[in-house]
Amino acid sequence: MSFYFTNINSIVVLTGAGISAESGLSTFRLKDGLWDNHPVDEVATPEGFQRNPALVHEFYNARRQQLSSVEPNAAHLALSAFEKSFSGNILLVTQNVDDLHDRAGSHNLVHMHGELLKCRCTACGTIKEIRSDLSTDSLCEDCGRKGTLRPDIVWFGEMPMELDRIYDALAQCDLFVSIGTSGNVYPAAGFFQEAKMAGAHTVELNLDPGEHASGFDQCLYGPATQLVPEFFGAS
Repeated sequence: MSFYFTNINSIVVLTGAGISAESGLSTFRLKDGLWDNHPVDEVATPEGFQRNPALVHEFYNARRQQLSSVEPNAAHLALSAFEKSFSGNILLVTQNVDDLHDRAGSHNLVHMHGELLKCRCTACGTIKEIRSDLSTDSLCEDCGRKGTLRPDIVWFGEMPMELDRIYDALAQCDLFVSIGTSGNVYPAAGFFQEAKMAGAHTVELNLDPGEHASGFDQCLYGPATQLVPEFFGAS
């Protein structure tokens, strides 16, 4: 076990797009108001879904299809291995909607922005796993209605998932580690501050300095596939 974890009993890890990018998964983070050449309000808001559900389904179907061509990388695997070996409490919070952490074997995991491989019925609220494409003709298996299924993704203007669980963990953690995230999307961008107020040591592992790099106690820069196994004692 790495020396970083001496006298550490509770850890919160936050991951962002950078860790998935190293698996070859193209990200669709906000750049100049566009997500993969689509204005954010077209493909990542409830209003956009109401206006043009076919476009939104096409966008997320393409994201879902990408998953079959990528595998968890050394960073995902190192986090999973650490979880299994660590005797304390660890919560892995990801902003990513892919399933790479799941496939790597992480269990104490929160997908705060939802999951590509799940859909939700806007009529009855049922959440189901989904592998195939969705369309405006898709039927809800529970209520039988057509055109009511949407990706179970947190869009702009919607509340991230399991925030109570996340903030409870932040209030109790001794160590907070942010991996591969730019730090410009809230509330996740403020998690390190919550952890610091609880007395935790805060660490940024990133390819380049994030938006709030100066606020972390420790920063290490380089590829996640190199830094994460080194930091978490897997190499």
